[in-house]
Amino acid sequence: MEEQHYQLLDGKAVSAQMKKEMAEEVAQIKAAGGKIPHLAAILVGHDGGSETYVASKVKTCQEIGFKSTLIRFEEDVTEEELLRKVDELNNDPDVDGFIVQLPLPKHISEQKVIEAIDYRKDVDGFHPLNVANLWLKQPCTLPCTPKGIIRMLQRAGVEIAGKRAVVIGRSNIVGLPVAKLLLDANATVTIAHSRTRNLPEVTREADILVVAIGRPRFVTADMVRPGAVVIDVGVNRDPGTGKLCGDVDYAAVEPLASVITPVPGGVGPMTIACLMENTVECFLRKMER
Repeated sequence: MEEQHYQLLDGKAVSAQMKKEMAEEVAQIKAAGGKIPHLAAILVGHDGGSETYVASKVKTCQEIGFKSTLIRFEEDVTEEELLRKVDELNNDPDVDGFIVQLPLPKHISEQKVIEAIDYRKDVDGFHPLNVANLWLKQPCTLPCTPKGIIRMLQRAGVEIAGKRAVVIGRSNIVGLPVAKLLLDANATVTIAHSRTRNLPEVTREADILVVAIGRPRFVTADMVRPGAVVIDVGVNRDPGTGKLCGDVDYAAVEPLASVITPVPGGVGPMTIACLMENTVECFLRKMER
């Protein structure tokens, strides 16, 4: 049997190293008698996925040495009540950054809530001013998943400059911002999606293929050029087994890829590590003001 020469991009290992570095930074701030970063999270209702994400964020805060606050509301909270709490956190000098965990119940406008957050405390990087500044190449808080993907590629020593990158997916949260960050790193970028004609022809051109389309095992071996770097952002339930799987058919694509991320354990841990990094950045920027 021929030996495989692919590199597994282990998001857990990279994020653990990032968390260790941040913990050391926080310990130094604390030792010098300074205030430690404070991250708050608002959770509405009892969505299983949201509960898991928020619990993981709180746990990571504890590991790094941040102060964390979890604010819970029931599903029937009014939009007005939620916006009042956002305003309260905006004006709380002890809170350095906060998130409102999405999705929100249908009677609440997610966009209105995101716009109400002080962009300087917007650690998710979703506020329109942060989004605009990303595209204008101005200082901003970057969205966590795209930032995590770039961090992972950089730490794995993957060269981005001059490479052809294809991003499948055009969401505001992942597809569009990761395409912009790849462009800023001097890749030549194509954004593809479910309506792209001859999609396998497009994806076979990619040196770096980022898949964020939300369809289980959508990318198959015939869509990947040998030696490509494959980043799988998807988190889906396999309809047959009920187990977690990505947007890439991992078993089929792995032998072709030079570098590949697993699901779970690839991009997911990096998203949380970058949320923590964003909190540190917001904290440091506030100290400078």
